[in-house]
Amino acid sequence: MMRPGLTFKLSVLLALIGVLASGTTGYYAYRANRTMLVHEAERSLLTSTELLGQRFTVAINEIAADALVLSTLPSAASIAVSDDGTSPDVPMRERLAQVFASFIVQHPEYLQVRLIARNHYGLELIRLDRESGGAVRVQQNALQEKGQFAYVFETLALRPGRIYISPIAVNHEHGAHAAEGKPTLRVGTPVADARGEVVGAVVIDVDLASLLRLSQADLPTDYQVYLANEWGDFLVHPDPSQTFGFDNGRRVLMQDSFAATKPLFEQSTRPVLLNGLTQPKDAAGQVLAFVRRPFGESQGNRFLVIGLAKPLHDVLVGANMLGNRIVRMVLIFSAFAILLAILFARALTRPLHTLADAATHFFSEHTMDALPVKRTDEIGVLARGFDRMRREIRVQMDALHSKQHELVHLASHDGLTGLPNRMLFMQKLEEAIDRARVTGERLAVLFIDLNRFKQINDQYGHSVGDDVLAIVAGRLRQVLHAGDLVARLGGDEFIVLVKGERSAEAAPVIAARIVRTIDDELLIGDQPMAVGASIGISQFPSDGDSAEALLLNADAAMYAAKSGGSGAWLSYRELIDMQRLRAGREREAEKVGPADDGTDVIA
Repeated sequence: MMRPGLTFKLSVLLALIGVLASGTTGYYAYRANRTMLVHEAERSLLTSTELLGQRFTVAINEIAADALVLSTLPSAASIAVSDDGTSPDVPMRERLAQVFASFIVQHPEYLQVRLIARNHYGLELIRLDRESGGAVRVQQNALQEKGQFAYVFETLALRPGRIYISPIAVNHEHGAHAAEGKPTLRVGTPVADARGEVVGAVVIDVDLASLLRLSQADLPTDYQVYLANEWGDFLVHPDPSQTFGFDNGRRVLMQDSFAATKPLFEQSTRPVLLNGLTQPKDAAGQVLAFVRRPFGESQGNRFLVIGLAKPLHDVLVGANMLGNRIVRMVLIFSAFAILLAILFARALTRPLHTLADAATHFFSEHTMDALPVKRTDEIGVLARGFDRMRREIRVQMDALHSKQHELVHLASHDGLTGLPNRMLFMQKLEEAIDRARVTGERLAVLFIDLNRFKQINDQYGHSVGDDVLAIVAGRLRQVLHAGDLVARLGGDEFIVLVKGERSAEAAPVIAARIVRTIDDELLIGDQPMAVGASIGISQFPSDGDSAEALLLNADAAMYAAKSGGSGAWLSYRELIDMQRLRAGREREAEKVGPADDGTDVIA
């Protein structure tokens, strides 16, 4: 008879396997259901986002059609050619004003409808504004000259029948009634006389919020809308404080808030999908979809990026209900697994009594070197199996350790050039700063950017670009001392750390030597190439007391050096001195003031 302990242990083991199998199956079903619901929500959001973009485009086209209708009215041209801003036919002006008013009443998104003359510096001839009580006609003495605004002179420059669509911006024109201070889109079209000459323009100011509300009328109420212009500035955001940052002297960009949308602002037109399950950093607690839509076809390559978001909690309501049911099912199947494990363990341990003594002898040995592998019975088979397992495990462990060393190296070095990457460089820089604080040692950081790498990459392809980066990395290793640290930050950017007394030579000696060696022609195949470099220099502690500050200041100096011409270097201290000198000159110029030559200055 076998010891009862073995039966108990085997029963527990089999029971655990059954419980784990049941639990794993339930957990997989729960996770699969969550993933399926999230993917379905992504598809639904993408469809809704594309639909919203199409509706937004259609709505703008309808506004353009309204502007064309108003511009082709005979009375519009007749009134626009009047020299003194008044039509000889007063009833004609009144009828046209009533038509403008009817458009405002019928379209709640219209804030203003105006007829603007080409003459008299873009004088408003007829203007209807929206107010809380409806349409308000601005009286003759309150009409303004608008010729200095882009939406007027750019519209007047178009051919008859063409449409001008302005960038979306906050309306800061005074006296605009309900339109003042609101995000506004302006649609304009020229007004032509019988000879086809442009004599004026019809301009419709549209409330962006109302336009979006009409476009998303039948979308679910829990959807949140994001809208950004071609530069990434938020125009619509669930948090109103994030919108129109450029209007307040700051930039709040979509590609900064959602890094995955960056391709949409470059060349990609493929939609971007995000969710809080797989991308918790970019889409915390949300499912999002972003699409790029053209905006104003006649205005060049302009576009908008529209996004919709839905709370992840709402998406996973069904998955949470399923999870509760899965827990109950797992508990029931676990009970069955325990019962079956006990029965199976009892049946399995009966034929093992012949191996009990050999197994006891085997496990009494503290080392596997004395395994009875020469035996020819079942114990010998089991011992040889253990011995083979030991050898295979050792081989696999050796291979695993080798792979671990490779992975550690890859995690801290650039795969193309073999140089340390940004993570390792920042670690070494912080360590050097800590030592320098104690010893008083000086440090210098040189930020290197290749001047013509993008042209080479675009002209000859990425393979040649990779060869150029590898050659530049090799030249940097040759020109620097053994104690210097050179790393590749990414793209065509390199960074160098110089420690000790040599750091004082970073600007006059080391930077110049790096510029010279990179300026030398490269030979890729049979093709000579000139790359060139711009270098920015920051020094510790004068230019910053942290790794981030030194890197940022060196980057700023590099950009200033790059703007000064190819193959230049500049220290951050020199950049500060140049900025102070420029500021001093500007203050002196302001003190002197403009010359009193009688010239009128129009603000």
